[in-house]
Amino acid sequence: MDERADAAVRAERPVLPSGPAEVFARWQRARQAALAAMRAADPDQPVQWMVGTLKPATLATTRLAEHWAHGLDIAGPLGADFPDTGRLRHIAWLAHRTLPYALSLAGEPTAAVRCELTAPDGEQVWRFGPPDAESAITGTAGAFCRVAAQRLDPERSGLEASGPHGATALRLVRTYAA
Repeated sequence: MDERADAAVRAERPVLPSGPAEVFARWQRARQAALAAMRAADPDQPVQWMVGTLKPATLATTRLAEHWAHGLDIAGPLGADFPDTGRLRHIAWLAHRTLPYALSLAGEPTAAVRCELTAPDGEQVWRFGPPDAESAITGTAGAFCRVAAQRLDPERSGLEASGPHGATALRLVRTYAA
């Protein structure tokens, strides 16, 4: 996959951009093309992506998660403000939705895990998973999303895991397919 991505980037960029304006214009064109493709896609028809197929809404959510995570990578070293917003709900949903994949990839049995995450507004609680699940992860949505994006160590996240599979799920949660 890395070789294919590298080849695609090289083919699209035969000459280095001449400056920030050119880079931004290229990004805007790519963004517009991606939005047009997502809007035109049949929402019920899975599309090929990375190691499997995803429905367009899930694919869009994975792209959102990746852009958010890389935004953290850029903002952090620059000391730039990068506040959590309600849009994290999509990333938290993705992380919870892919828990069975993360568990199976690590050779762990799949198990129901409930997530109860405090939204960035500090008032709402986002709930994912069956309310009667034996295992749970609770805490802030921002911490959960950062752990899932591998930008925060679960041990330092302030998240609480309970039940027979909570700690394992917290250790393995992810927003990506590798």
